[in-house]
Amino acid sequence: MAVNPWKSLRIEGFQIPASQLIPNTSIQKKPLMIYRSAFNSKADAKAIESHLSSEGVVDPAWCYPMYNITHFHSTTHEVLVAFNGRAKLCFGGEENNGKREVVMEKGDVIVVPAGVGHRLLEDLDGGFEMVGSYPRGAKQWDMCYGKQGEEEKVKGIEGLKWFEKDPVYGNEGPVVQAERTGFDSNGVLAKGG
Repeated sequence: MAVNPWKSLRIEGFQIPASQLIPNTSIQKKPLMIYRSAFNSKADAKAIESHLSSEGVVDPAWCYPMYNITHFHSTTHEVLVAFNGRAKLCFGGEENNGKREVVMEKGDVIVVPAGVGHRLLEDLDGGFEMVGSYPRGAKQWDMCYGKQGEEEKVKGIEGLKWFEKDPVYGNEGPVVQAERTGFDSNGVLAKGG
């Protein structure tokens, strides 16, 4: 099996305030979610893509690191799964006091709500790569940079549909559980209920 049981994982969730012209989680209030070691260490890109496709929630679109300039998507949410290396990533924009800088490692999953600025800060081992996926049936992802003239695109985030199933675990999983229980004061998913 390519995935580890989700209840055995550390699942983190964060609300990130708007900063400058980057809306982050301020529009839909859906958290940036990090599933630590969701995929086992033997899962390569092909195994990850196969698993994600079989759940039927997202469609894998690319294998690449992350752009080293802050960007966000206004047309879709995004699911990132590291399959090689480790990297330090920034979510929320470098100038944002509420930003999150995290180290993503092989096997980690990050669910990035539309509007959340993200960028690669540092490839820690060399060769960092991820599978990037988007909700099945969603519009083609776009690139926004928190610049003047993107305001109309940003307004479209409010109407985007959130996940009804978890992209990695299907009917039961962190996205579904977060809707029920939320996160504790440390940003860790409450797994009861």
